[in-house]
Amino acid sequence: MAWLTLGAFCAGLLLCLLLDAPILYALAFGLALFLLYGRRRGFSWRELAKMTLDGALTVKNILLTFVLIGVLTALWRAAGTIPVIVCYATALIRPSVYLLMTFLLNCGVSVLTGTSFGTGATMGVICATMGVAMGFDLRLIGGAVLSGVYFGDRCSPVSTSALLVAELTHTSIFDNLRGMVRTALVPFLVSCAVFGVLGAMGAHGGSVPDLRAVFARGFVLHWAALLPAVVILLLSALRVNVKLAMLSSIVTAVPLCLVMQRVAPLDMLRIALTGYRAADAELGAMLNGGGITSMLRVGGIVCLSASYSDIFRKTGLLDGAKRAIEALAARSTPYAAMLCTSILGGMLSCNQSLDTILTYQLCLGLKQDDHAYAIDLEDTAIIVAPLIPWSIAGAVPLSAVGAPTSAILFSVYLYLLPLWRLLLSFRSSKKATA
Repeated sequence: MAWLTLGAFCAGLLLCLLLDAPILYALAFGLALFLLYGRRRGFSWRELAKMTLDGALTVKNILLTFVLIGVLTALWRAAGTIPVIVCYATALIRPSVYLLMTFLLNCGVSVLTGTSFGTGATMGVICATMGVAMGFDLRLIGGAVLSGVYFGDRCSPVSTSALLVAELTHTSIFDNLRGMVRTALVPFLVSCAVFGVLGAMGAHGGSVPDLRAVFARGFVLHWAALLPAVVILLLSALRVNVKLAMLSSIVTAVPLCLVMQRVAPLDMLRIALTGYRAADAELGAMLNGGGITSMLRVGGIVCLSASYSDIFRKTGLLDGAKRAIEALAARSTPYAAMLCTSILGGMLSCNQSLDTILTYQLCLGLKQDDHAYAIDLEDTAIIVAPLIPWSIAGAVPLSAVGAPTSAILFSVYLYLLPLWRLLLSFRSSKKATA
């Protein structure tokens, strides 16, 4: 019965994918299936409702954080923070180092904003525009962008995925960030070398678009617009609570919107709620987005996915799958088992958040301590999801920059990180048994 229920859930996910329907429909269908399974196991509707609510409440803190992220990303646009960052950063791009700089710039912006989709739609689009003008293959461009946007999505203090992992594992996001830097150092340096070589080989010349002139049509481009980014980086370095750091950055952006960019107070409130919308079409293509409403979909995905957790635990729905994973871990390594679980979970769930929660639930029996488990989740489910061609994790950023799905093949960093961790896990296992 358990496998039949899980199979029906997977079929619902695939149907939504084929029909291009919102993944929320499949998640709601899954919740109904799991409730019916619990009822068949003898639980009352009252007990099942409590399980659902208790599961959803495990992510209540992250839902508040999503609201702050929506406001932050909108006001950073309206205050000119993102335009100024982009203008300063793109001045560094030259044809011979284009791919390397595309990777690094998307890494930097994604660390600042914590969003892969938002970075892909801003810095990713800008880098793609430049790359096409210089004659680069869109597959290489897409690979560099996808690698960069998930560098920060994985290890930014304001990343929704990093916050989700910290919430699930009851760990400090700042302790997790230090661990993630250590595990990513070698893959990051090798990725820089690979993109540097590919860029040098593929350089054809061409002109770099003058983005300062484009942004100057809608913004006062002054260094002071960088202050909201400086505030959040400084407070994060001082290990100030993430919500307080984001709130401080938002407060810093408000006078910049009102005084420097001449945004009317009511317009600023509207931007915070529904996102920034530029009057200029060219500006809008690069900057539109953010706002509380932009976080509703991801908030719904996380909330519905989290509502499964208590049902899975108390009904034993995943017990058979857990035993299979523990057997795989015994024959290989715990990390290898988590990696396989995250790949299968990502193939079935089609999105990063549900893949993370499923991997967390299924691999609970493998963990040694919460911090190590959090790092393993970051280095499996978070980084693997965008490599699955039909997952929205990779499809959305690639669509934003106009790159084909085959660009996934050139997403060097996304391959190197799990392969590096896999190698280290087998090396550690061999030492332990020697």
